[in-house]
Amino acid sequence: MKILFVGDVMGQSGRSVISSYLNEIKKEYKTDFCILNAENASGYAGLVKSSYDELIAAGADFITTGNHIWAKKDIFDFIEKYDNILRPANYPSPCPGKGYNVVRIGKIRLGIINLSGTVFMENLDNPFLAFDKIYEIIKPCCDIIFVDFHAEATSEKIAFSYYASGRADAVVGTHTHVQTADERIINLQTAAITDVGMTGPYEGVIGIDRSIIIKSFKTKRPVKFELAQGKRQFNGVCVTFDDNNVCVKIERIYKIFD
Repeated sequence: MKILFVGDVMGQSGRSVISSYLNEIKKEYKTDFCILNAENASGYAGLVKSSYDELIAAGADFITTGNHIWAKKDIFDFIEKYDNILRPANYPSPCPGKGYNVVRIGKIRLGIINLSGTVFMENLDNPFLAFDKIYEIIKPCCDIIFVDFHAEATSEKIAFSYYASGRADAVVGTHTHVQTADERIINLQTAAITDVGMTGPYEGVIGIDRSIIIKSFKTKRPVKFELAQGKRQFNGVCVTFDDNNVCVKIERIYKIFD
């Protein structure tokens, strides 16, 4: 079993990479299932229905999100309708949408959990305790458990990876848009990476036009964000499980396109 996870898809640039290259990359790595984080897929924040449809049509099987999930009002019209899209599970209840789900890939029962960190981010429910509760619910009906931990602080993401080791089979970090080079398998059990990175503009500052960001740093005044133009990038990881559903490999993917 091979699962492809794609780092934060950002705006039209990111969607174009998915539409043009996702199926090619899936074939190259011989993956069985594709999850992508799409909280920035519509503009630089949020997800609308047309973008969701585009990503699914391009070959994504499942979508996770993060702190920008509510940036577009359109999300409230469809997040309840589909079983293949998640928002962070540690939003206070009641909350629209699902924070976790279990899907079948042939005979394999894959549990997918979406969590948001709280360091330098919104003060949501504790993600460590939220994971404990969800794990107890889904462990009897899962062969593999895969977590998207959407967080700012590298320390929180690394700490969570160790905390969930032996229970989650993979913990991938998202949100910071810069791919880290620390992919590993913890205790021969849990694939982990601090941040998968971003799929979208390559020549900006985490996706935004670099001149705008530089102006913001120089003047310390508000600016209007615009997505960077030019070359595009694909960031992802391929996580491989053996016939006993034990993780045996995690491989970073970083590609640049014109």
